[in-house]
Amino acid sequence: MPASCTPSRRTVLAMLAAGLAPLKQAVAQGPSQQTIRLNVPFSAGTGPDLLARILSEELRQRWNQPVIVENKPGASGNIGTQAAARANPDGLTLLVTVNTFVMNASLFQSIPYDPEKSFEPIAEIATGVLALVVHPSLNVTTFPELIALARSKPGEINYASPGRGTPQHLAMELLKLTAQIEMQHIPYPGSAGAIKDLAGGHVSAMFIPVHTALPLAEAGQIRILAVGSQNRAQRAPQVPTLAELGVTGFDVDLWYGVLAPAGTPKATIDRYNAVFNEILAEPGVRDILDKQGLLAEGGPPERLAGLIARDLPRWAKVVKDAKITSE
Repeated sequence: MPASCTPSRRTVLAMLAAGLAPLKQAVAQGPSQQTIRLNVPFSAGTGPDLLARILSEELRQRWNQPVIVENKPGASGNIGTQAAARANPDGLTLLVTVNTFVMNASLFQSIPYDPEKSFEPIAEIATGVLALVVHPSLNVTTFPELIALARSKPGEINYASPGRGTPQHLAMELLKLTAQIEMQHIPYPGSAGAIKDLAGGHVSAMFIPVHTALPLAEAGQIRILAVGSQNRAQRAPQVPTLAELGVTGFDVDLWYGVLAPAGTPKATIDRYNAVFNEILAEPGVRDILDKQGLLAEGGPPERLAGLIARDLPRWAKVVKDAKITSE
């Protein structure tokens, strides 16, 4: 071909662009370019929010698809959970939540969703260990000493929680029922104020995440007596579990999961499950979670379904036996 007939680089690029334009338009209109929404029924900075933001970034990079986190707090998570339950089951709206999701079913007279029927479980994402802590002014250094003091002064020791029906609240109520002690509940509108007053000695005891407890304990502001998980915490292997101390059947881990609206196709559930397991296997992701006191989990959808089925009657009994109300 004569040089004069050879297309210029600019011409070639223009031709390529013209030829690819219909393909680009088709891709833009395809499912892969639609925005995925991770619905978090709690405010920014909470555990579910942190996990949703990690997942959103990892999903965006892997699937080259827009992924956004939508915080819809209110009514102990019921508002955002209802919104997720009512979303189209097309795989574009997921719920990222914590086990308050099942606790609310017993705490409120009615909730706008059914934990088992309104959603399709995708994966358990992470767990967080709760530590039983006290202020040094209580003059106890071990769990047995706390129990002995509580029994000698029924109802005189108070404990804080981030609010009625929160995992921290129900964990202490379960401990009270199991150990047969009486303590006074002081609910707060969130964790920050409760932990501040605990460190300042205005309240005497609390269940708090172990990674939050460790620096306060090192500073001498609180004492860690035990952890509420089945196994010792990786961040605090020296701290015994309540089970080791004789409290049988006690497991109050925070668990976090991702679910889709009921009716979402199984193929979509399986695709999300596979990618979330890949993400949770990444050393960098596991390191980020560890620094936040969270243990990466994963596993099949049936694992999360089993947690929901187990915890619904479990916490319903605690709420009933402890006569807990949402107000």
